[in-house]
Amino acid sequence: MQKIYLRPTALGYGADARQSLAHGRAGRLGGSPWICFHQAEVIVREGKAISRQFVAYGDLPRDETFAAIETPRAPIGARAFDRPLIMGIVNVTPDSFSDGGLSFRAEDAIVHGRALASEGADILDVGGESTRPGSEGVAQNEELSRIIPVIEGLAEGSHVVSCDTRKAEVMRAAVAAGAVIINDVSALQHDPKGSATIAELGCSVVLMHAQGDPKTMQLSPTYEDVALDVFDALEERTAACVRAGVARSKIIVDPGIGFGKTFRHNVDVLNQLTLFHGLGVPLLVGLSRKGFVGALTGEKSAGRRVHGSVGGAVHAALNGAHILRVHDVKATVAALGIALAAADPASSGL
Repeated sequence: MQKIYLRPTALGYGADARQSLAHGRAGRLGGSPWICFHQAEVIVREGKAISRQFVAYGDLPRDETFAAIETPRAPIGARAFDRPLIMGIVNVTPDSFSDGGLSFRAEDAIVHGRALASEGADILDVGGESTRPGSEGVAQNEELSRIIPVIEGLAEGSHVVSCDTRKAEVMRAAVAAGAVIINDVSALQHDPKGSATIAELGCSVVLMHAQGDPKTMQLSPTYEDVALDVFDALEERTAACVRAGVARSKIIVDPGIGFGKTFRHNVDVLNQLTLFHGLGVPLLVGLSRKGFVGALTGEKSAGRRVHGSVGGAVHAALNGAHILRVHDVKATVAALGIALAAADPASSGL
């Protein structure tokens, strides 16, 4: 069976993008008001055969994927995607790969979350179960006891709170406590009640791609074509969730950097990141402090991979990522501010 993909390329920014858009010479990347694309790689896949050809914007097929790339993304609450949103990580765990144990007490996690918000985080992602490679699951009651006081404490301060969980009952309790986004690394597949619960709650949900579960996902990840395979998997999960009653406007996708992927797989996905705009929903990228960053920079300590992580976040933003999930909010916001000002001087305020 033949399938056609579009990967936008020849990107433009700021005033250049607005002029090209106004004259019909380019399209909105991921619905962005400030990034455009002047051509796309048309990828045709039939079985194991894959062909690729670059085609100018005006000659691209006006199909569903084309429309999905250009459609403006629905805002999350009052947060519109006129710029990349920053999701700050608040781990309430003793064993997360980078910062496990640093904010394990609820009081410390709340202080940490508020600090991230003061540094520029638009969303605070609270998690009580580590999903690092090789990790074991956490009992539901234990997960709840870790995160609910933190979600309540941050939501009371009018912060936009996300809950990183795979369990339906934890999702329900998190939303009751004030979370407005559920971030599920299993794309609502771990818990059979997940999709129905999200449909009932009506909250936003991040569907992340992972090959295998956290305990075994890094043993031997294989793909025919990693970017296309991840796209297909996220497309299927998005469609399945919509069939289950989840509003498409509430879905966010995440290609799952570091989840069931070799270091080279991660770089290949980042290289072809614009492909995922063809899913027609906001794109989240979380690469902060991950192993491939250490492999590229030579930094073995996860907590010291700030510079490489920020470089990856800026790359993702300039390829249209709508949400950046990061540990180092202040550094990311500063670097992104320079990159966006250079891309669009009129928005710099100078």
